[in-house]
Amino acid sequence: MAFTISTFGGRSVVRADGELDVSTAPALRQTITTALDEGDGKVVIDLTAVTFMDSTTLGVLIGAHNRVREIGGALGLVCSDERVRRVFSITGLDKVFTLHDTVPDAVTALT
Repeated sequence: MAFTISTFGGRSVVRADGELDVSTAPALRQTITTALDEGDGKVVIDLTAVTFMDSTTLGVLIGAHNRVREIGGALGLVCSDERVRRVFSITGLDKVFTLHDTVPDAVTALT
């Protein structure tokens, strides 16, 4: 599992690569926190390279969602894999998060 922070269109982009589970959730949480602290409160989380995601990860994403709402920011999720999208659908979180197919789509939605 690897996490990186980059920028695209003036927005911070957190990219996760690999499996997201209970053992990697703390690192994801810290990476998102760093991106929020260093940016303007508008962050894209790129999940296109994620091959597995568990409920702990959903908790991290909900926490990030709540934090950006508190600070007046915004959160965009990029997820093109149907297996990962299904996790959002099954849990009803597709009603909370807007899932984008690409980073440019998510960045555009945050502006």
